[in-house]
Amino acid sequence: MSSVGSPPAFRRPASPLRRATVGALVASLAGGLLAVLPAATANAAPTLLSQGKTATASSTEGAAYAASAAVDGNLTGTRWASQWTDAQWVQVDLGQSATLSRALLTWEGAYGKSYQIQASDNGTDWRTVTTVTGGDGGTDDVTLSGTGRYVRMNGLTRGTGYGYSLWEFQVYGSTDGGGPTLPGGGDLGPNVHVLDPSTPNIQAKLDQVFQEQESAQFGAGRHAFLLKPGTYDNLNAQIGFYTQIAGLGLRPGDTTINGDVTVDAGWFNGNATQNFWRGAEGLTLNPVSGTNRWAVSQASSFRRMHVKGGLNLAPNGYGWASGGYIADSKIDGQVGNYSQQQWYTRESSIGGWSNSVWNQTFSGVEGAPATSFPEPRYTTLDTTPISREKPYLYLDGSEYKVFAPAKRVNARGTSWANGTPQGESVPLSQFYVVKPGATAATINQALAQGLHLLFTPGVYHVDQTIHVNRANTIVLGLGLATIIPDNGVTAMKVADVDGVRLAGFLIDAGPVNSPTLLELGPQNSGADHAANPTTVQDVYIRIGGAGAGKATTSVVVNSDDAVIDHTWVWRADHGEGWGWETNRADYGVRVNGDDVLATGLFVEHFNKYDVEWYGERGRTIFYQNEKAYDAPNQAAIQNGTTKGYAAYRVDDSVNTHEAWGLGSYCNYNVDPTIVQDHGFKAPVKPGVKFHSLLVVSLGGMGHYNHVINDTGASTIPAGTSTVPSTVVSFP
Repeated sequence: MSSVGSPPAFRRPASPLRRATVGALVASLAGGLLAVLPAATANAAPTLLSQGKTATASSTEGAAYAASAAVDGNLTGTRWASQWTDAQWVQVDLGQSATLSRALLTWEGAYGKSYQIQASDNGTDWRTVTTVTGGDGGTDDVTLSGTGRYVRMNGLTRGTGYGYSLWEFQVYGSTDGGGPTLPGGGDLGPNVHVLDPSTPNIQAKLDQVFQEQESAQFGAGRHAFLLKPGTYDNLNAQIGFYTQIAGLGLRPGDTTINGDVTVDAGWFNGNATQNFWRGAEGLTLNPVSGTNRWAVSQASSFRRMHVKGGLNLAPNGYGWASGGYIADSKIDGQVGNYSQQQWYTRESSIGGWSNSVWNQTFSGVEGAPATSFPEPRYTTLDTTPISREKPYLYLDGSEYKVFAPAKRVNARGTSWANGTPQGESVPLSQFYVVKPGATAATINQALAQGLHLLFTPGVYHVDQTIHVNRANTIVLGLGLATIIPDNGVTAMKVADVDGVRLAGFLIDAGPVNSPTLLELGPQNSGADHAANPTTVQDVYIRIGGAGAGKATTSVVVNSDDAVIDHTWVWRADHGEGWGWETNRADYGVRVNGDDVLATGLFVEHFNKYDVEWYGERGRTIFYQNEKAYDAPNQAAIQNGTTKGYAAYRVDDSVNTHEAWGLGSYCNYNVDPTIVQDHGFKAPVKPGVKFHSLLVVSLGGMGHYNHVINDTGASTIPAGTSTVPSTVVSFP
C-alpha cells in the first residue's frame, strides 16, 4: 500500500474480525524487544536497531518491492526484491553509529547463496564485517562484530534465477560505541518561563511575550509559561501565537489565576479566523468580569481547564471566528459560541451552550445541548468511545514529571472530576530534553537509548527522520515546538508498537518535497494495539505559510487502533510561499490502519483529497474542512469524470465506517465558477454511516452539487448567500 501520495495499488486483507496472523505476531514480538528495555539499561543488551529506519537498494523488482519493506517489521507481508542479476545490495541507515552484534535475514524463495554484511560510517566507504557462503535460503542468523551507522547486505551470488528477495533485514546491536550516553532531565531551556506566585513582575513578562507574539503568525518565537501550584492574583495572560500557558499541578485546581487567560483579535481588526497555534492547560480561572474570552480558530487547544464562570469564544465586537477545541474541562457558566463557525468539545462539563453557526459537535460532555441537526446545528454523542488525555508536565514536590493519563472507554465528563486522574507518572530524568540546536542524530540517539523526548519551545531542523521505535515512548512538545524536515525527509516515523504518545508540536514542511511528514506504523502494519493505542494530540501539520513547503501526503496512519485527538493539517492559503504549485500538497491524511478513531479532525486546502480512509471500522467525531482556495480553474481539480476531489473519501473497499459532525466549505476565490460534485464520498453499504453533514459555499465563491455522493441539495440556488446544504444521515 502506497504511502507517498497516490492511491494504494494494494492493501493488506481486512476482515470483520481482528487479525491474529503469524506476521502480526512476529511484528508484535519485535516491537516487544524494544519495549522491554528500560531507560536505565537500554545499552546493556543488543537491540533491534533497523526497524523503521531509512533503507535504500541497488534496484527493485518493482514499486511494490521497495527497500523500506525489508525493515518495516512485517515479516511475511512485505519484502524487498531486486532485479534478476547478481551484485545487488540493500542497506539501512541506523541513524547513528552502533556496535553491531547480529543480523537476521529472512529470505523469500529468491535468496542469496553468497553475500557480505558490510558496515560504513558515512554510507560511502564500506568495510566487510562478515561473508556468508553456501546459503540455502530460509532464515540466516549472522553474528557480527564491528561498528557502523550504515549496514548493507551486499549480494554476490544468487541462489535462484530470480533476484535477491528479503522479507526482513534486521540488524541488532547497541549504541554504547556510538558516542557518550546522553543524559536525561536537566533544565527546560531559554523559552520556558517557570513562575510561582512570588515571582516578581509576572504581568510585565506576560505582556512582553504577548507583544512579541500577538501578530507573529509565521515568526520563529516559541514560548511556554509554566505556573507552579498556588494562587496568582490580578493577572490577564494574553496568549499570542506559539504560546502555551499551563499549570504545573497534577490537577487543574492546584493552580488558580484570579484573572483571565485571554485570546482576542485586535491585531486582525477584530477577526479571529487566523488566531492559530496556541494553548491553555491545567488551570483554574476566576475571570474578572465573570466570563473569560477565548476567541481562537484552528490549532488552539483548551485542555484540563476549570473556568469558574462563563467562556466567550468570540472576539471583542463579535467578528468571525473559525473553530476550536475543548477537552477535559469544566466551565461552570455558559459557553458563548456566538460567531464560531464550528467547534468540537470532548469529555467536559459545561453550564450551557449558546448559538450554532454551522457545525458544533460534542462527545461525552455533561450539559451539552441535545442533537438537533440541522437546526440548531448541534451533534451530540453521549460518550466518547475511546480516549486518553494528552500527557503533561507537572511538579511532584520539587521534581518534574510527565503525567501520562490512562485510557478511558465510553467516557463522559472530565478525567479529574473525582480527584486525582488515573495514569502513570514518568520522571523527567527518563526524558531527553531537546533544546534549540539539537540535531536529528542526537534525537535519534536519545530514542535508541530508551529515553522519551521533551521538546522545549524552538524550531528544529532535522536532516534525517526521527524514528520512534520503542513501545510507550512519549514525545511531548512545549510552546508549539516546531520540526522542519530538510532535504525532503519524512519528519517522524513511529514503529508498529504499543502506546506511543505524540503531543504538542508542529511539523512544518520544508522547501524540498517530502513524500510524507508523519507516519504511524510502516506499510502493512498489522499488530493489535486495542489495549494500548498510539495517540496523537495537538500535533499540527503545516505546508507553506512560513515559507515554501511541499509534501505529497502529510499524515499516513498505518497502525491499527490509533487515536488522532485534535489535529490541524493545513496547506497554507496565506502567508509566504503559497500557491497552487508553490506549496503543492496533494493529500492531507490517509488512514490505512483498522479501528482508527479521529476526535477533532481539521484538514484543509489540499490539492487533491484532504482525507482518504482505507482501513476498516474507522470512526471520526467532528471534521472541519475547507477546499483549496487557490485552484486556478475547473480543470485543475478535475478527478477523472468527477468534478473535484472529495474533502473526505472512504474507499470503495471499506465495509464499516462511521462519522459524526462533518463540514466542508469552498471559497474558490481565484475562479468562483468552479463546482465540486460533492464534499464527501463513500461506498453505499449498510456498515458505512454518516451523521450530520454539511457543505457551504462561502459567499458564492464556487459551489457543491451535492453533500455526499449524489445526496444533498446543491449550494448553487443559495447564490452568494452563505447557506449550508445539509444531510442528517447517510445512507
